[in-house]
Amino acid sequence: MNTESNLNYLPLMMQVAVAAGFVIFTLIATHLLTPRVKTHRKEENFECGIESKGNARIPVSIRYFMTAILFVLFDVEVIFFYPYAVNFHELKLEGLLAVVLFVAFFLIGFIYVRKKGALEWEK
Repeated sequence: MNTESNLNYLPLMMQVAVAAGFVIFTLIATHLLTPRVKTHRKEENFECGIESKGNARIPVSIRYFMTAILFVLFDVEVIFFYPYAVNFHELKLEGLLAVVLFVAFFLIGFIYVRKKGALEWEK
């Protein structure tokens, strides 16, 4: 290996070592310096100022999760439009056809989900 090229990485390695050392030092120091007072009140669950009541393991409708997953899917789809929007002059007709095909796949999926009734809340 070329020693000259390895020396070029020395500042980067030093910075990584300092950053890792700082993280490790901070984690150890906060663990050693914090007071340890355990009370019943401190050990209770706390959620936005509302005291917990009952069991948290109640059944939730699968439709809620389906809607959330579909939202994420179609939200991420928009991210893939950005490279096309930036380079649409260079991509010309080939890029347009690729985007149309991409949208067509998602549209077919949306029609399938709609026909299956995944977006219907009340049946």
